[in-house]
Amino acid sequence: MKLWGGRFQKDTDKAVDDFNSSIRFDARMYKEDILGSMAHAEMLGKQGIIPKEDAEKLVKSLQEILQDIEAGKVSFSVDAEDIHMNIEKILIERIGDTGKRLHTGRSRNDQVALDLRMYLMEQTVQVANLLKTLTLQLVSLSKAHIDTVMPGYTHLQKAQPITLAHHFMAYSQMFMRDMDRLRDTYRRTAIMPLGSGALAGTTYPLDREFVCETLGFSAISQNSLDGVSDRDFVIELAADLSLIMVHLSRFSEELILWSSHEFSFVEMDDAYSTGSSIMPQKKNPDVAELIRGKSGRVFGSLMGLLTMMKGLPLAYNKDMQEDKEQIFDALDTVTLCLPVFTNMLSSMRVNKVQMRNGARGGFTNATDAADYLVKKGMPFREAHAVIGNLVFYCIQNEKSIDDLTIEEFHSFSTVFDKDIYDAISMEACVEGRSLPGGPAKAAVLSTIAACEAFLNAYHCSRE
Repeated sequence: MKLWGGRFQKDTDKAVDDFNSSIRFDARMYKEDILGSMAHAEMLGKQGIIPKEDAEKLVKSLQEILQDIEAGKVSFSVDAEDIHMNIEKILIERIGDTGKRLHTGRSRNDQVALDLRMYLMEQTVQVANLLKTLTLQLVSLSKAHIDTVMPGYTHLQKAQPITLAHHFMAYSQMFMRDMDRLRDTYRRTAIMPLGSGALAGTTYPLDREFVCETLGFSAISQNSLDGVSDRDFVIELAADLSLIMVHLSRFSEELILWSSHEFSFVEMDDAYSTGSSIMPQKKNPDVAELIRGKSGRVFGSLMGLLTMMKGLPLAYNKDMQEDKEQIFDALDTVTLCLPVFTNMLSSMRVNKVQMRNGARGGFTNATDAADYLVKKGMPFREAHAVIGNLVFYCIQNEKSIDDLTIEEFHSFSTVFDKDIYDAISMEACVEGRSLPGGPAKAAVLSTIAACEAFLNAYHCSRE
C-alpha cells in the first residue's frame, strides 16, 4: 500500500502509476530532499514534537541513505512515485516505525517546494560561475586584440571601424547583465517554504527559522498558500537562462559568419569543428551552430512553464509537477553550452589582416569624412550630402575614399585639404571615438577595467 493510501480501497492502475510518477526526473534532487529531511527531523526533536532520540535516529539513517545513494547502492521505485516518497519508504524499511515520524508537520507540497528551491539555488551558482569564466575569457581576448581593427556593422552592412576588443566587450556587457539577473533570481529563490504544509501550515509548533538557518536560506515564506504554489523563481530562472542563450546564439551566429570564406575573419580550431561525409574540403562550425539551435530548447522550457502556471488556482495543483522537467532541461542545456562555447572561443584563430582589410572596404570611414567637413565649418547635413556623392563616385570608379587624390576630393568640396587622409585613417576613425563606451583604446581599456572590477566583486550566493 502507498504511504498515502489509507482511504483507498483498491490499488492504483499500473498505467496511472507510470503516468503519475516523477521519480525518473526528480531523483536528481535526492541530496536536497535528504538534507531538508535531516533539518526537519532535527527541528522536530528540538521542539519536542518527536522524541529527541527518534530525531537523532532519523538524521543518522538519512545520512546513511545519502551515502548509499552516492555509492550507487540504492534503486528508486516508480511505485513510490517521487523522490520524497522513495526516501521515506527506504527510511521506514531500515528503521521501522521511527521512520514514520519524519513526515510530521509537513506535506509533500512544501517539501517539493523546499527541494526545488535548494536545487535551483545550487544550479544558479553553477551557471553564474560558468558565465564568469566565459566573461574572464572575453576580457583576456579583448586585451590581446585591443588594436585589432575590424568593421562594425548595422543591418549586417559595414558601418564604421571598431576593434575586435570593443566587439568582444559588448558581449561581456550582456554576460554581466546575465550574472546580475542570476544573482537577483538567487535572492528570490532563497526563501524557505517548509512549514507551509499542504496549504495552511500546521498546528505543530515548528521552528521555521531554525530550518531556514540550517539549510542556508535567507528568509522564510510569509504566506502558506504562496509558499506551496509559488513557481515564480522557476520561471524567473528559465527567463534568465533564455537570455543567456539569446546572447550565446547571437555570438554563435557572428562566429559562424566570420568563419565563412566570404568573411574569413576567424578560423575555428579543429577540435571544435567537424567535416563532411561527402565534401572533403569542409570545415563546419558545428559547435556554434548547435548552440544556436539549442537556444530553442530553453525558450520552449520558458514558454512551457508560463503556460503551465497561467491558469492554476491556489494552492498546489498536480500540473506543477511539470515544472521540473522544463527547468532541468533548460539548466542542462545551458550548462552544456557555456563551457564548450568558452573553449571554442579561446581556441579560435583570428585573422587580423582580413579584419583590417574588411574595415577598409565598405566606406566605413565615410562618417569620419563627413565629420572632417563639419569640423571645418560645414553644416552636417551639407557634409552628409557631399560625402554621399563622393561615395557614389567611389563605387562607380571602384575606389575607396582613402584612394582618392586631393584633386578628386576638391571636385566635391574645396574644404578638403591634405589632412583629410590622416582624418580618415582606420586608426583615426577608431581613436577619435574616445567617449566612454566607445571603441578608442583608452575607452575600451576603461571598460575592461570596469568589467574586471565587477568580476572580482561578484558572488552569487546567500548574502
